Amino acid sequence: MTDVTAKIAPTSSEIASVRDLMRIVIVGHVDHGKSTLVGRLFHDTGSLPDGRFEAIKAQSEKRGVPFEWAFLMDALQAERDQGITIDTSQIWFKTDARDYTIIDAPGHKEFLKNMITGAAQSDAALLIIDAHEGVKEQSKRHGYLLHLMGIKQVAVAVNKMDLAGYDQKKFDDIEREYRAYLTSIGVTPTFVIPVSAREGDNIVTQSATMSWYKGPTVVKALDSFISGKPETEAPLRLPVQDVYKFDQRRIIAGRIETGRIAVGDELIFSPSNKKARVKTIEYWSTIPGAKAPTASEAGYSVGITLDEQIFVERGEIASHVETAPVETDVFRARIFWLGHEPMVLGKAYKLKLGTLEAQVTVQSIERIIDTSDLSNSASSQVERNQVAEVVLRSRRMLALDSFIDLPATGRFVLVEKFDIAGGGIISMDGYSDQRDAITARGTNITRAEHTITEEARAFRNGHKGGVLWFTGLSGAGKSTLAMALEKRLFDKGYHVYVLDGDNVRHGLNANLSFSPEDRTENIRRVGEVAALFERAGTLVITAFISPYRSDRDRAREAAGTGFHEIYVKADVATCETRDPKGLYAKARSGEIKDFTGISAPYEAPETPELVIDTASTDLEECLHQLVSYVEAKFRV
Repeated sequence: MTDVTAKIAPTSSEIASVRDLMRIVIVGHVDHGKSTLVGRLFHDTGSLPDGRFEAIKAQSEKRGVPFEWAFLMDALQAERDQGITIDTSQIWFKTDARDYTIIDAPGHKEFLKNMITGAAQSDAALLIIDAHEGVKEQSKRHGYLLHLMGIKQVAVAVNKMDLAGYDQKKFDDIEREYRAYLTSIGVTPTFVIPVSAREGDNIVTQSATMSWYKGPTVVKALDSFISGKPETEAPLRLPVQDVYKFDQRRIIAGRIETGRIAVGDELIFSPSNKKARVKTIEYWSTIPGAKAPTASEAGYSVGITLDEQIFVERGEIASHVETAPVETDVFRARIFWLGHEPMVLGKAYKLKLGTLEAQVTVQSIERIIDTSDLSNSASSQVERNQVAEVVLRSRRMLALDSFIDLPATGRFVLVEKFDIAGGGIISMDGYSDQRDAITARGTNITRAEHTITEEARAFRNGHKGGVLWFTGLSGAGKSTLAMALEKRLFDKGYHVYVLDGDNVRHGLNANLSFSPEDRTENIRRVGEVAALFERAGTLVITAFISPYRSDRDRAREAAGTGFHEIYVKADVATCETRDPKGLYAKARSGEIKDFTGISAPYEAPETPELVIDTASTDLEECLHQLVSYVEAKFRV
């Protein structure tokens, strides 16, 4: 084994000897004084190695430059030469309460990628604003990115109060403006603190020159934050890093992101949906007589063997069966774009999520979000440093979680030309978990073979069986066209029947709601029933919104070559003017949740067999097109 299993579980003595550790990301606009503030934290908490302060001070005198507190944390020579922080630096200091890792992230636009990297590793944030310059656009962008990365503990240090004459009104104005902005995006700053990093005011000790401020110092504020603990109480998520063959064992290795695992647990590997029980948790030890661990938890790397030799590969996620991740090939995401080239509608990128790598395509760019005022705009591409809400689609099933449910497996990055081009968080709003729709639960089932062939049925009926799958928005005219087409074809001697959405929900699917998962199950059942009609030689017409492309693909797979997708096309504005059932009005007023086209997505067909544009074509012409299509494709 390699060292991936070296850290299996902590001993009681290890736990007792470890001090509390908190990871803080420090961010702010360029030249707002982050490095100076961190240098002060080093010095004033006594965290510097002996002689370091004196050595740097002497070095500054030797080089003929004034001493700067920022020199205490400059890790790169380039920083001293250029006078700006150009990369993330991880540095450590301590207080009486705990140990800290501070991730110092650059503040200017060109290095926002590193700021996101730092924020993703952090439990809390210290955000710096220059009292003299006030709240800048970049300050708002940083606040938004902290929100995007899920950081909920934020302290704001209004720095350089000495240059603002320690003016309370100046501080109050900045605090009021920035608190209002952060609150508007769902971030609550725990503390807003007036400081002077250069003079040491309110860093470690209370400022004598700002007696009007009654809150905590920066150190006391940080000490009050709650450290991020391994998420042992969350559902198990063990992304597979690799599979090793060792002796006669196949050892599955990876880091437990959340939850706990124990020998005997039944696991399911997603998205392959293979199941097995944990046989052993492997370990590496030079201690004679040491016993193999029987359990482990979040934060530890493990190697496990299973009671069955199933094929598992890198990128899959192991979980307990009852709390498995979402399986989907499409999801909504809020992304921050960092690529040198814009993100373009329809373009493919490499998705990296945990140990998974998969190609995804930008299906839609729903809105560009202005991080300064939170206004939205439409665009077919996302420019560098813009935030956007997009829909991404993969050709394969993905195992993931909504960020709001499980952040550890709800974050991802996009790669273009071997470089990280964007990062984001996953939302399943409006989309379904497709696990149940693709999982076969029955066993020992054999399909019955009919003695009457489909060709014989077609010869007797005078036409082939088939599925005319009408899809489109509510109000596009699907049911109207389906019923009218049924009558025309019946009069011509066709064996024809309509499966209508409302009618099916009165019987076969009466137990289903309109949640994304139940929508998927609704269409799965209808697809299977339609396929049975088709094999019986009937021409079945379905009239369902069927908003998800993957659901329609499964219906096509069930019916085979007899499936014909008919896109009944009409835009939302046209459908709203018709609104035959008053549904759009109810959706706009909030009475109906997850309404397709308003508060839930509709994925229009990419390559339908036929498009019927009801917005620009009258009913009679639409029927003529449909009848002509049927006569050409199905008549024997």
